[in-house]
Amino acid sequence: MQHDLRISFRNMDVSEALEKRIRTRAAELDRLCDRITACDVVMEMQHRHQSQGRMFHLSIDLALPGRTIVVRREPGAHHAHEDAHVAVRDAFDSARRQLEDYVHVVRGDVKTHAKAAPVE
Repeated sequence: MQHDLRISFRNMDVSEALEKRIRTRAAELDRLCDRITACDVVMEMQHRHQSQGRMFHLSIDLALPGRTIVVRREPGAHHAHEDAHVAVRDAFDSARRQLEDYVHVVRGDVKTHAKAAPVE
């Protein structure tokens, strides 16, 4: 892995299983694009709600030459993010999609439209 990977846990104990999962998913992003210079991941447990229980918030910041990809996975109205592993999966899936778009643009795979001639 060529980039700096920083993982932080807030309002929760450090989990080796979650940290391993995050490292695995970050390595997948690194294989997709070797231009990543830094990756910051913050896993935060939101305060308990009477009706919802524990909800997890995950943010990923990927630094690339000329661009930063930012992913914020807020717990939605549904209860999917009561499981920290689901929050990790959803956030890294979103980061992967954005990174794929970046790679397509860098490679020139995205069509650009020529400017139309002015109408006289």
